[in-house]
Amino acid sequence: MKRVVTAAVLIPLVLLLVFLGPRWQWLFTLAVATVAALAGWEFMGLAEKGGANPPRAAVLVALLALFAVNFQWPDRTAAIFGILSLGLLVYCTFLRPVEQVMADAATSIFCLLYVGFTLIAVVSLHEEANGPSLVAFLLCVVWAGDSVALYVGRAWGRHKLAPTLSPKKTWEGSMGSLAGSLLMAGGLIGLAELLTQWDSAVLSYPGDIWYWLGLAVVVNVAAQVGDLAESALKRSSGVKDSGSLIPGHGGVLDRIDALLLAAPVLWYAQVIHQSF
Repeated sequence: MKRVVTAAVLIPLVLLLVFLGPRWQWLFTLAVATVAALAGWEFMGLAEKGGANPPRAAVLVALLALFAVNFQWPDRTAAIFGILSLGLLVYCTFLRPVEQVMADAATSIFCLLYVGFTLIAVVSLHEEANGPSLVAFLLCVVWAGDSVALYVGRAWGRHKLAPTLSPKKTWEGSMGSLAGSLLMAGGLIGLAELLTQWDSAVLSYPGDIWYWLGLAVVVNVAAQVGDLAESALKRSSGVKDSGSLIPGHGGVLDRIDALLLAAPVLWYAQVIHQSF
């Protein structure tokens, strides 16, 4: 029940942010940056349980700087990511105990990549011509897949998907997740066509329907891999949840783990599609 109530409160708020309009792009970017900072904080907590001791303040500054630069100069994001990564390496080299430099530097730079550079893709998607539609597609396809997987897995799950990483996940739940994402994608496309008939361009999914259904499959697979990747990180640190900030969902990192792979996959798929 906590999970359902939390989702009922947060989902409308998130979608409101997505569809506020271009003048509020700064607020959307700030919201994503805040989520990245919270997830980064939780990730560093996992790292500490695994034996590392990353400089939390320095990593958070680097995370927020990455989003600030992307907002102002989006074409320089990759270069700034490299500069910030090198900056964290230098910081750890001179300001951490020498026996901790390897673990702290690696953890710090990976945190910047894992919860920073990946979530930049959400902001980049939102800045596209049909950006809100793309972000809504990403979120709804991932959410639908996650929700259907939970209930199908509980009801009919028999065959373990990756028992060493996440013992509760099953192949039946995984297939249910894929079906849920496809149904959601089809629903969004149908809703977009219906709104077009009413002279509304709130949702826009141009092109062939098979492209978007194929994209839903790719995003779903990436989301499931992202979920398993975070499970592996938690298991390597000996914890069940990354935090307890979101009732019924664990921590922020637990809630966005699927997006950390699904968002860049959708972004790069769009870039490749637009190049041909």
